[in-house]
Amino acid sequence: MQILGLGTDIVEISRIASMIDRHADHFLDRTFSKSEIEYCSTKKNATQHYAGRWAAKEAVMKSFGTGFVKGIHWTEIEVISQPSGRPDVRLSGDTERFAADCGIAKILLSISHGKEYATATAIACSE
Repeated sequence: MQILGLGTDIVEISRIASMIDRHADHFLDRTFSKSEIEYCSTKKNATQHYAGRWAAKEAVMKSFGTGFVKGIHWTEIEVISQPSGRPDVRLSGDTERFAADCGIAKILLSISHGKEYATATAIACSE
């Protein structure tokens, strides 16, 4: 396995809360998969979890070495939680094909959040 890219992001949780307040379901549906929305909405501090996933998606895009480009879709970068609590990335559609074309086979992910900020780091790896 070889490291092909590294991405990190930090976001103010209040910024994500504001987006949810202003745009509600339109923002959530455009940005998060159905399973991400189900997961976050069950949490006591749901906005922290949405912010963590936002930061994770940004970090993943940065790990591609391109940032957000045409053909990469927010909902095609899905953060899933393993039974242990470890976050994982599942790519689909055009975004999965884009990553494969870049030689990316696996993305390692770490997410953290506190009261004011959420941060994530993604490492794109080859086979």
